[in-house]
Amino acid sequence: MPTSFAWMIGGDQGEGIDATGDVFGRVLSRLGYCIYGYRHFSSRIKGGHTNFTVRIAREKVLAPQANVEVLVALTQETIDRNCHLLAPGAPLLADSQLKPTLPEACRAQLVEIPLTQIAREIGAPVVRNMVAVGASTALFGLPLEAFAAYAREKFARKGETVAGQNVEALQRGRAFIEELGMAGRFSLPEPAPRERYLMTGNDSLALGALAGGCRIMAAYPITPATDIMEGLAGLFPRFGGAVCQMEDELAAITLVIGANYAGARAMTATSGPGFSLMQEGIGLASMAEIPAVVVDTQRVGPSTGMPTKNEQSDLMAAVFGGHGEGQRIVMAPGTAEQAFADGFEAFNLADRYQCPVIILSDLALAQWLQSVEDLPLKQHRIDRGAIVAQEELDRLTGEFERYRVTEDGISPRALPGMPKGQFLATGVEHASSGKVSEAPQNRVSQVEKRSRKLAPLRTRPEAIEARQVDDAEVVVVCFGSIVGAVDEAVERLRQAGVRAGRVQVRQLWPMPDLPLTGALSGAAKVLVAEQNATGELRQLMRIAGLEDSRYRSLLHFDGTLLSPERVVAAVQAMSVKEEV
Repeated sequence: MPTSFAWMIGGDQGEGIDATGDVFGRVLSRLGYCIYGYRHFSSRIKGGHTNFTVRIAREKVLAPQANVEVLVALTQETIDRNCHLLAPGAPLLADSQLKPTLPEACRAQLVEIPLTQIAREIGAPVVRNMVAVGASTALFGLPLEAFAAYAREKFARKGETVAGQNVEALQRGRAFIEELGMAGRFSLPEPAPRERYLMTGNDSLALGALAGGCRIMAAYPITPATDIMEGLAGLFPRFGGAVCQMEDELAAITLVIGANYAGARAMTATSGPGFSLMQEGIGLASMAEIPAVVVDTQRVGPSTGMPTKNEQSDLMAAVFGGHGEGQRIVMAPGTAEQAFADGFEAFNLADRYQCPVIILSDLALAQWLQSVEDLPLKQHRIDRGAIVAQEELDRLTGEFERYRVTEDGISPRALPGMPKGQFLATGVEHASSGKVSEAPQNRVSQVEKRSRKLAPLRTRPEAIEARQVDDAEVVVVCFGSIVGAVDEAVERLRQAGVRAGRVQVRQLWPMPDLPLTGALSGAAKVLVAEQNATGELRQLMRIAGLEDSRYRSLLHFDGTLLSPERVVAAVQAMSVKEEV
C-alpha cells in the first residue's frame, strides 16, 4: 500500500489555485495527516499556468512526490503540462466547459465535471474550485463535514450566504463523484492525530526571531522573503516592535546595523539581488563588530533569474561576498523547526560574536507548507554576549577600550547610554579605543583578534546533523531544504539493502570541519548534493581540507525541487573505484 498520496490542482494564476490548495492541505492537516504543499508559479500576478500539489502522508514528508494520484485541471494547459504525472487509469478531473482532451501519450481516466456550471447554478462562479475540492473528498474517502466546517469558519466574516455557497459547492462536487460510482477510489493510510502546525519556513523563522528578542525588522519587499516582514508586522503589535519598509536594501541593512549598535535586536530579510546590495553594509558590521541578522532566501539567479524557482547558489556570496576579509557566520536551516531554531539562535550568535549572522534559506523552505509538531522554544535562552558591566566602566580612569585585544578575540561592548562607555564605531581600521589607526602592527593585531573569535564555531555541536552514519557505506551531505529529499532517499536505499546515511550541514561558515570529519570518517563514498551548478558546498569543504577521492557531486539546478528518486539514482550510480 502506498505510504503517501499526492493531489494537484492547476489552472491560471489569479484563479484561486493557491487558496484552494491551502484549503485542501489545512483540512487534511486537521484530520491528522502530515502535509507537504508545494507549487509551480510564474513571476507574474495574473495569467500563466500554476499548480499546487498537496502530498498526504501518515508520517512527516518534506519532498515532492514523483507522481500524483489525482489531477484537477481548470485549463487545458494544466492537462498538457501535468498529465504525464498520472498513472494509467488515474482520475483527471477537468472542467467540462473546457471540452478537455488528453495528450496522445496520456493514459489517465478523464472525468469531465461541470465545475463552472455547478458554480453558476449555486449563484457564485468563484466557488468553482470548491466544487473540485468536494469531488476530491469523495475520491479519497475523506469526511465532507470536516471541509464544510472549515469553509464555514474561513468564510464566516463574508457572511452566511458566502459560507453557505462554499459548503453547497463542496456537497455538489462530492455528489457528482458518488453518482459516478468513483467514491473511495483511494484508501489513505490511517492518520496519526496529534497537535500539529501547518506552516512555511518564513512563518517559522519570523516566530523564531520574535522569540529570540527581535523587535526591529527593516526590509525592502522581494520574493520569496517578504512573508517574513509581513509575518513580523502582524506579530509586533502584540509583543512590541516595529517593521520598517525601506526604500531599498542599502537602507535596510544600515538601519539594522544602527539599531543593533543601539542595543536593539534587529534583522532584515531579502533574496539574492537584495543580498548583493547589502554586502557593503555587512562589511561595515563586521569591521565595527556590530551584531546584525540577515536572512537570504535564495532563488534562481544571477540578476533577476527565475524569481519563483528554487536554487541554492548564494552560498559563496554569503561566505565571501563583499570586499576584504570580514568575519561572518552563515547558518542554513532545512525544515520549519530548524528555521525557528536558527531564527532564535542567530541573534544569540550575533551578540556573542559581535558580527553579522546570515541565515541562508531558500524558496522551497521559505514558501512551501509543511507539517510541524513542535517548535523548540524551550531549548533556547537569550544570550546578549559580552556587554561590559557598569561597575567596570565606573572604575575606568581613562577611555573605554571597545576594541581591546583579548585572548578569545571578543571585546566587551558598551551600549549607548552607559556612563563612561562612549566609543567610536567606524568602518575604518581602528585601534582598541575605536579611533582610526593605520599603524601596521595595529592592523595585524586587530585582524588577528577578529579572526580568532569565530574559531570555537568549527567544533559547534549544532553545526551538523548526522543520521545513520555509524554503519553507512555511503553518506549524502546536503544543506537547506533538500534535506527532506535526501532523508527519504536514504530510507529507500536502506530498504534496498544499501547502507546509506545523511549529514546535513547546518552551519556553513565557519565550516565545521572537525564534526564533518568525524561524521564522514567511516564512509567509503560521499555524495555532496546541492541545488547549484558549480558545487559550492563541495568547494567550501575542499577549502576546509575535507576533499578526497571518496567525494562526488549531485548538482540540480533546473529550478525544480530535488526529488528523492534523483538522489537514489545518484547513489546507486556511484562506484568506490571510480576516478575523481
